[in-house]
Order: sequence, then structure tokens, then C-alpha cells
Amino acid sequence: MDFIYAVAGLIILLIAGDMLVRGAVNLSLRLGIPALIVSLTVVAFGTSAPELLVSVSAIFDGVPGLALGNVIGSNTANVLLVLGVPALISTLHVIDNSTRASYLQMIGATVLFILLALRGTFDWIAGLVLLAALFGMIGHAIYEARCHRAAQREVEAEEVEGADPDMPWFKIIGFLLVGLIGLPFGADILVDASTNIARDFNVSDEVIGLTLVALGTSLPELATTVMAALRKQADVAFGNVIGSNMFNLLGIIGVSSLVGQLPVDKDLMDFDIWVMLGVSVLLGVFVLKRIDITRLWGVALSALYIVYIVAVLG
Repeated sequence: MDFIYAVAGLIILLIAGDMLVRGAVNLSLRLGIPALIVSLTVVAFGTSAPELLVSVSAIFDGVPGLALGNVIGSNTANVLLVLGVPALISTLHVIDNSTRASYLQMIGATVLFILLALRGTFDWIAGLVLLAALFGMIGHAIYEARCHRAAQREVEAEEVEGADPDMPWFKIIGFLLVGLIGLPFGADILVDASTNIARDFNVSDEVIGLTLVALGTSLPELATTVMAALRKQADVAFGNVIGSNMFNLLGIIGVSSLVGQLPVDKDLMDFDIWVMLGVSVLLGVFVLKRIDITRLWGVALSALYIVYIVAVLG
């Protein structure tokens, strides 16, 4: 039953997260906020809402290890699985220069995260540092986007994920309510069920976070990247993974650290954090050297993820 509850909680999370993004995007556009800024902030934050609610719920339930495991596991899955599986469908071509700049920011966020993890716990000080870095990166992204589009037409609302210029107010409010109610409800169910599964199988909260919860909360990124591969939009695929990883490290852990302390488990510090760094560096080989992720690389990346999961569970 716990597995059924975990799946149900995950489904509620994903649906509520999508509803929140749609409601927030259309509310922002109705209030006159430029679509470009909405796409860089509201959509980015909204798509990370499931991970955020899972992490906060885990802290309140006394299992902070699940929160850290979720973020570290999600970042590892994002590189190996979320890029590996779409590459099996269609080769991902690295052509966009902006991807390289975003990648370097992601590596900076990863190094900052590890340096703070070496302190042994993520407290409110670490949270403020991570959030300051996040807001700095968002500010830089908005500035770069405005400069890039200075001589171009303002991005149309239809180009923003979830935007519908004709959406009535009652529908916008409905989406927001479903999202705001469903997210904490789904997160609570998922965390409770995952904790019970961990106890039943005599594994740590960190392991459940690294595997079951991390894989589940990475499904939206996987779906988005598969669609990008089918549409031959490799820049969207890379941007999705890089952006998600930065938000996970800086935003999710930043906010969670303000809610409660996150002690860094020895196993995470000895193995999983360094695996996350290793796969992040591996991604750099493709991005900086502009090496296409072919089907063969897709098989290799997917196989590496399976090996990692086996190692975690072993």
C-alpha cells in the first residue's frame, strides 16, 4: 500500500505543480509583468515546486535526509537519465553558446553547494548564501535576456509555457487554488509513504530520497526533454536540465535550510555528492567541446544511471 500511496502522492504533486505554473503564468501576464521575465522566474520556480514541497515536508516530518537525497539524486538523474533517454530517440546537438554560459553557472552552483556541505549541515546561513547566489543568477539571466532582445520583438505570451491570453479569471484562480492545495497534500503523502517504505526495507531516508523520490520528481524534466528531442530542440533539452539542477541546489536547499537544519549524512558526503559532481563535469565534456549526445552516448548515460542506482541500493 505504501508504494500505491507514494505513486498517488507523486501524481498529485505533478498535476498540482502543472496547475500552479499555468495559474501563476497567466496571473503574472494579466498583471502586466513582461512575458520574458515570467518565463525566467515564475515558470522556473513553479516547475521546481514539487521538489521544494517534498523537501519542506520532509523537514517537518523529521526526515531531512530525504530532502538532501532528493536534490542530489534528482541532479544525478537529470544528467544521466533525462539526457540519456531522449538521446535514444534523437541525437542532441550542442549548438547554442548560451548553454555554455549556463553550464558554467551550474558548475559554480554545484561547487558552492559542496563547499557548504563540507560544513556538515545546511543551516540558515547556508540557506541565505544559496538564495543570494540564486537571485544573482536570475538577475543576470534577466539582464542578458533583455540585452539579447533589445533590438528584437518582445517575446509573445504564447511562447511562455502554460500561457493562454484568453484564460478567464475564474480559471486562473482555480488553477492557483488546485496547485496551492494539491502541492502540500501530495508532498505529505509522498514523504509519509516513502518514509514507511524506507523502514520496511530497512534502508535510510537518504537512499529513498536518492532513488524513488528523486526519480519521481525528475519525471517532468524527463517528459520535457523527450518532447524537445522529438522536436529537434536540443537547446531546450540542455537548458531544462541545467536550469533544473541550479534551482535544485540553490533554491530548494536554500529555502529548506531556512525552514530547518539539514545535516549532511556521511554516506552522502562520501559518495553521492561526488557522483553528482562527476556527472556534472561529464556534462561539460558535451557542452564545452560541443560533442553531440548520440544514441550510443544515450545508452552509456542510461547504463551509468542504472549502475549508480544499483550501487546506492547495494
